[in-house]
Amino acid sequence: MSAVAGGAFGAGKAGAPFDPLQFIKRPQVILRGISWLFAIVVFSCISSGGWYAHSCIMNKDDNACGYGTGIGVLAFLICIGFLIVDALFENLSSVQHRKYAVLADLGISGLWTFLWFVGFCYMTDAWRRTEKIQHGGRDNVQAAIAFSFFSIFTWGGLTFLAVRRYRLGAQEAFASGYDQDPNASSPYSSFPGSDTGDPYQQPPFSQQKETPDYQQPTY
Repeated sequence: MSAVAGGAFGAGKAGAPFDPLQFIKRPQVILRGISWLFAIVVFSCISSGGWYAHSCIMNKDDNACGYGTGIGVLAFLICIGFLIVDALFENLSSVQHRKYAVLADLGISGLWTFLWFVGFCYMTDAWRRTEKIQHGGRDNVQAAIAFSFFSIFTWGGLTFLAVRRYRLGAQEAFASGYDQDPNASSPYSSFPGSDTGDPYQQPPFSQQKETPDYQQPTY
């Protein structure tokens, strides 16, 4: 596995000191923090007001409440895990390890974008078919549905940033693998004693020998 010499996948070279201020300014860190907050709102609203008499108030569909709570809790944990990865990313000295981290971010962010979309549609449909309720919990459910909708865009943004980081890393790997040093000497060096500097001169043995002067014999 190759080491990171000058930076790869949108981060600096390994061993650079950690800067908390620059860390929290990164777009993926900001979006991950917002997604973490939205996940808390979703599962806490459902847990506190989405149930009544051991039944989900969204059309009495326990799966709707369970689905929203499940993806919310998992999204909460995933955000914490990837925030740690983001903080340690520049200390990954292997380009291959950085690639795996970016691919994991890409796959999970894309999956959760889809899961939030499904959850929003599912809970919205269950809430639409819910009969008028006489107890509390309406505001909680509506807040959970709203922040499920907002989470689609935050996780979609994380997916986009992961794609951009992966493409940037692939371009850097291609450039480092195929770019040649312009100052490198040519493998076809000229022959000694050549003043022209032409690396493709003919070898000296291919030159024609000069005909020696003919002397008429004396008798």
